[in-house]
Amino acid sequence: MERGLLTPLKKLRRQVFVEMARVAFETDKTEIKDAIEAIPFKITPGDKPLYRESIWRERAICSERVRLSMGLSLRPEDAPVHLTSGLRESDIADKYYEPPLMQVIPSACAACAPNLYKVTDNCRGCVAHPCTTVCPKGAVSIVNGRSYIDQEKCIKCGKCKAACPYDAIAHHTRPCAEACGVKAIESDDLGRAKINSNKCVSCGMCMVSCPFGAIADKSQFFQLIRALRRGDKIIAEVAPSYLGQFGDKATPGKVKAALLQMGFQEVFEVALGADMGAATEAEHYAERVATGEQPFMLTSCCPAWAMLIKRYFPESADKISNTLTPMVATARTIKKKYPDSRVVFIGPCAAKKLEASRRTIRSDVDFVITFEELSAMFEAKGIDFETMEESAAMNDATGAGRGYAVAGGVAGAIEKCIAAYYPETKVNIQHVEGLEDCRKILLLAKMGKLNGALIEGMGCPGGCVAGAGTNIPINKAAALVKKTVESSSQQVPPKELAEIQLD
Repeated sequence: MERGLLTPLKKLRRQVFVEMARVAFETDKTEIKDAIEAIPFKITPGDKPLYRESIWRERAICSERVRLSMGLSLRPEDAPVHLTSGLRESDIADKYYEPPLMQVIPSACAACAPNLYKVTDNCRGCVAHPCTTVCPKGAVSIVNGRSYIDQEKCIKCGKCKAACPYDAIAHHTRPCAEACGVKAIESDDLGRAKINSNKCVSCGMCMVSCPFGAIADKSQFFQLIRALRRGDKIIAEVAPSYLGQFGDKATPGKVKAALLQMGFQEVFEVALGADMGAATEAEHYAERVATGEQPFMLTSCCPAWAMLIKRYFPESADKISNTLTPMVATARTIKKKYPDSRVVFIGPCAAKKLEASRRTIRSDVDFVITFEELSAMFEAKGIDFETMEESAAMNDATGAGRGYAVAGGVAGAIEKCIAAYYPETKVNIQHVEGLEDCRKILLLAKMGKLNGALIEGMGCPGGCVAGAGTNIPINKAAALVKKTVESSSQQVPPKELAEIQLD
């Protein structure tokens, strides 16, 4: 499914977030239960369904989305659990999260065929009918002048499809399963998709690929808004892929002004932490990998990539750079400067929500929200970028750190730093995007085929600009990042930044 389109499904997700944001911003605890229960009726008013066969099913699905937007889990299908069950625990001004992060909404799932070959109307009933000849199990026959596949005999080899001169045989797969590079999408007893949490690395590609919107992640923006209402000193750190995510009029200066207007105390670029990481990993590569002390180095910034390594290639986990991720490095820098502050990471990534919940960094990153969720907060507060006045633009980082937002940008930034700091060092750069290709390159590294390499892995095809929480087409976002990198006044961070990485 093409990314960045404002489809009816995208609008439905947006409506839930906007309504939940309004409730969080405007409603007191005494009235919040009634306000939340009214949301499904606001989104699907009247008695005629808009997208499903039943108004009741639409509201049931909407109710589950409301729960997920508060960080609550889905309700069981076989027990009477109220929409607002768990609200007391969720309605707080602190991070709240009930695992797992990614969930399939059963009532929204269309139970797509996971693997099916089917003859379409393109079949001409040709005389050669090679489909019947190549089938090793005799599953294809001619019925009423057209090819027919017996699903009981079919072994899903695809030979009939390959042999058909009219491309009359379609291969149906689950879009969510097709997008999952770790094969975490399975089926429940009713044929609906379910996520195997022991395999999932929370990249969110299944969520953005499902055309029924049956997969969603949990949000922390409800609790963040409550913290803003309480008057907490909250500082925003914004990932470098934010460019263009809030509309063409949302310049960097206007985005900063909007965040300050919303109640944030200050705004930093996460590219600052990326600069620190690039400087540190350049030193790491030059002193350990280039000298042969370590066979290869794996970048650390993508949480889905890091989780993939630890879960599926544990023998290579010690090759992950010990550099702090840009999110954490920036947060620690902020808290060193503002010890009494709380930090929210605003970015494109669903998996960052899990990274921020790790025991070792809970004190550094207090909330994580996506660009999609922040867009809803802007709308709920009536923020208009057409009329918004510019604030002083964010100027915390160099072109190297800002380039982290696109696939190849991390390795490219490290390569720039190595060229600047260690000009005699030759670099072997490898970068991959998408979990399936990530697995392949990790296998090659495990086999000793990539010794001496700096290997960058990105869970999302396209890099961070293609994350599950983004709003605009990937190509447009990548072009904006490239333009900003090229126009940055400083291209490479000073070598001393490697020494600022905080433990």
